[in-house]
Amino acid sequence: MTTDRSLLEDMLSDENLNKAYLQVVRNKGAEGVDGMKYTELKDYLKEHGEEIKEQIRTRKYKPKPVKRVEIPKDNGGVRNLGVPTVVD
Repeated sequence: MTTDRSLLEDMLSDENLNKAYLQVVRNKGAEGVDGMKYTELKDYLKEHGEEIKEQIRTRKYKPKPVKRVEIPKDNGGVRNLGVPTVVD
């Protein structure tokens, strides 16, 4: 049986976080409310990655608000899309 602690450590493992980072880069992740481009993410995580992981472990991490983007639909309506920050 997996404990919450080991699940959290699995989520925060270098392997898992590297997969997530590569996915954001492959998708050329859009800027969220903070305006950070996916191309800035690597340097940001080098400087702040351990701090972010510790905030998550201690339940002090607060994700940024999600940016709302309206995507036009063929029928003239719109579809709302939520864009998180590249860090989140």
